[in-house]
Amino acid sequence: MNKDIIRTSSRKGLLFGIVLIFLVLINFHIMASTMISKLLGTNVLRGAFPEVRFMIIFLVIYGLWAGWSAVSRENKTTTKLLEGLISGITTGIVIVLFGLILFFLLETQTDVRRYLTALSFVSINIFLLGLRGAGVPVLFGLFTLTGLLGGALAIGLRSKTVSNFKHSIKAFVSNVRQSITSALPEFVTKYGKYMIYLVLLALLLLLPSRWGSYNNFVFGMVGLYVILGIGLNIMLGLSGQFMIGIAALFAMGAYSVALLNSPFPHGLMWGFWPSLVVGVVMAVIGGLLLGLPIMRLRGDYLGIVTLGFGEIIRILLNSDLLTDLTGGPRGIQNIQQPTFLGRPFNDVSYAYLIIVAMAVSIFLYYRLEKSRTGRAWLSIKEDTLVARATGVDVQKYKLLALCIGAAFAGLAGGIFAARNQFTGPNDHTLMVSINVLSVVIVGGLNSIPGIILGSFALRGLPELLRELETYRLLVFGALLVFMMLVRPDGLWPSSRPNLEEKGSSDLKEDIDPDLEGRGND
Repeated sequence: MNKDIIRTSSRKGLLFGIVLIFLVLINFHIMASTMISKLLGTNVLRGAFPEVRFMIIFLVIYGLWAGWSAVSRENKTTTKLLEGLISGITTGIVIVLFGLILFFLLETQTDVRRYLTALSFVSINIFLLGLRGAGVPVLFGLFTLTGLLGGALAIGLRSKTVSNFKHSIKAFVSNVRQSITSALPEFVTKYGKYMIYLVLLALLLLLPSRWGSYNNFVFGMVGLYVILGIGLNIMLGLSGQFMIGIAALFAMGAYSVALLNSPFPHGLMWGFWPSLVVGVVMAVIGGLLLGLPIMRLRGDYLGIVTLGFGEIIRILLNSDLLTDLTGGPRGIQNIQQPTFLGRPFNDVSYAYLIIVAMAVSIFLYYRLEKSRTGRAWLSIKEDTLVARATGVDVQKYKLLALCIGAAFAGLAGGIFAARNQFTGPNDHTLMVSINVLSVVIVGGLNSIPGIILGSFALRGLPELLRELETYRLLVFGALLVFMMLVRPDGLWPSSRPNLEEKGSSDLKEDIDPDLEGRGND
């Protein structure tokens, strides 16, 4: 038996065993079992515990994954099965040792919630499959069997038969699509994209009045993060400036609307629309003040400085010294709602307002990206020295990117404060900046569909699936690692034409064959 195979497979099993121990210590196994129960049609009340059979399903899936990941593509079939088996046995041994400790805690009634708040006696018993001490050998057998089955599953799904079947399905779908495209009238093929846009727009106009207040709230949150993601993408994706303090610019828009349109603390009551304009202008001024002293910084240094800027703004908003000016830790309440044609806004009206703001933001972004300014930003992002050598005013364009991105952040902040009728320091923490950065990275730089998909995945789904709320940081970290390994360009990466290849091919066609041959001689 090859020692390298044993060593590699054992490491895989050890890794999966340690990760599962960590998941149990933070009570993630209960959440996963609850989600499985909901997917299978059994509803578990919030705060209650799922049945043991759903825990078994979770452990089986995890064991199959452990066996699958240990299988290499180059080895023989018997070796692949052995890899999955060794991985499952190693995972089982680690879990047996951990299970014995858990069983000891159960028998002695040792409450460790003083140190591990999520680890209760009920969650321990569920992990042991309700069998207490007898659950330890059962877990070992389960992971051994699932490791072997995971290896067999990897062999089957990676076989040539399955691969050929996938290729035939893709070819069939491609042929059907081509035949349908060729059969369509020229008008439809030419303007079909715009017809799809009209259908999507019609859906967006119809759904807010039909899907209820809670779904409108979730949609509004996703839409606001789309606007924030577009603003950050102008800074990071187009001009290459690593901005982590966008929450500060978001706060400037929100507090401007709050201070100018609420009875406390100043009682100005300017109205929503003038306050929103002031909020956007204040965010632009904030971006300008931030950008002037940091124009020479790049990369991680720029990110650290902007992170510090965001924390300074949060601390100032939370300071007791500024309570008379900004409301202090209590924030600002009773922000007046906007009105349109004399009618106050409700949840449906806010949904339409956010749709309009998203549409304007997307339109402006595409116009900027394809303009001379957008090309200057991209040149700065690719190589600052070359951009400066070709006549691009680097400082001016980088500062312009910060100001325009800040305007989008201020717009989102103003709508956010008015919709919630409240804003406070806790709404503008570092986590907001991390969320927006995650949206852009996970969705895809310079990709509007990617930003929309990332906003829905990272902001919409946790709201719809409340069980994930406690593990948001864990999901963020795992998702970012997954994206870096599997799809480094994002869920929906941007597609840009390769102009160099096109230009070179056109130039090659224009070359006289006689001259080309003479040059070779």
